Amino acid sequence: MSFLTHLECPKCGAAYDPSQVVNLCACGSPLLARYDLERLARAVTKEDLVGRRADLWRYWEFLPLERKENIVSLGEGFTPILRAPNLGRELRLKHLYIKDEGLNPTGTFKARGAAVGVSKAKELGIKKIALPTAGNAGGAWSAFGVKAGMEMIIAMPQDAPDLAKKECIVTGATTYLVEGLISDAGQIIARGVKEYGWFEASTLKEPYRIEGKKTMGLEIAEQFNWELPDAVLYPTGGGVGIIGIWKALNELKEIGWIEGPMPKLISVQAEGCAPIVKAFAEGKKESEFWHGARTIAGGIRVPKALGDFLVLEAVYSTKGTAVSVSDAEIMEALKLVARTEGMFICPEGAATVAAAKKLRDSGFLGEDERVVLLNTGSGLKYPELVEIRLPIIKGLQGA
Repeated sequence: MSFLTHLECPKCGAAYDPSQVVNLCACGSPLLARYDLERLARAVTKEDLVGRRADLWRYWEFLPLERKENIVSLGEGFTPILRAPNLGRELRLKHLYIKDEGLNPTGTFKARGAAVGVSKAKELGIKKIALPTAGNAGGAWSAFGVKAGMEMIIAMPQDAPDLAKKECIVTGATTYLVEGLISDAGQIIARGVKEYGWFEASTLKEPYRIEGKKTMGLEIAEQFNWELPDAVLYPTGGGVGIIGIWKALNELKEIGWIEGPMPKLISVQAEGCAPIVKAFAEGKKESEFWHGARTIAGGIRVPKALGDFLVLEAVYSTKGTAVSVSDAEIMEALKLVARTEGMFICPEGAATVAAAKKLRDSGFLGEDERVVLLNTGSGLKYPELVEIRLPIIKGLQGA
């Protein structure tokens, strides 16, 4: 039995029936899934998690499905939180951790949102899903969609990583390349939704992707034995992950599973596309469209996030901050993590490393604080970032 009660608009407070197919509120805002947390707290305890399946569905009661037979899974979630002592010494952070989302199916954290989004779409009887993507979400939604027997329509920028394009193609998704940014791809998908009646799964334009991303927050709490870290740094494009973590921790606090102050939630962006950072610096509740967005970290090249007001609320309410880093700093951080911890992380994850250095240097992060960096994907998905210049040795012919 699901504990999901309704979908709620965080702007106007309107409520919607979750048994119906719905995208946004009538006012244009994203919708958030709400649960009967009082009943949930009576039905399950922290101890009940012991021995459960080691994926995100271990948190079944916190998720929106009515029936478990509608789960579409590739083993996503419950990724490790790894101590990073070597990197920590470089950054002067004694208690540094990396949550490695690159170990998810399709190699990124996008598998979480796709798993729950596709599963709920299956439960609602949806047959065709369309979405714009910077690359990785397309690969993830295509994989889970085909497993569910759905037709997938994907649009992505022409300069998206080749591997992401190939993921969509190999799974049979109808894939279009678009001149421009993810915002341009979004406009094309929106037109197709109107003309052909596809279900749109753009970031925060359906209510359940965030529920999959929310499980990162549930895992962080459980993996720290319900004693929260001091800060969580998150690379922010559409912002679903940081919103989801914030939502998860609020739900856990409401049912009494965690106590004390929230971790400082820190939004990390690239200097070439930093609408959230600019809005935070100006004390605003929403961001402005960022013109001329450019960065090597394609996953955070989002000029205007639909849920920007929720990202900023999460940052403000947890006494966090928002910080931007240059592409050069991202590349330096990517190589530093590889050379100190043996981890080949994605450029978006590397942005959090560069940001942690800045925040430690400024004193915002203390040396003794427990700091979690979210690496949102595997560096193996970005082979073009590493140049190969090696000497060639002649073979030992006839030896």
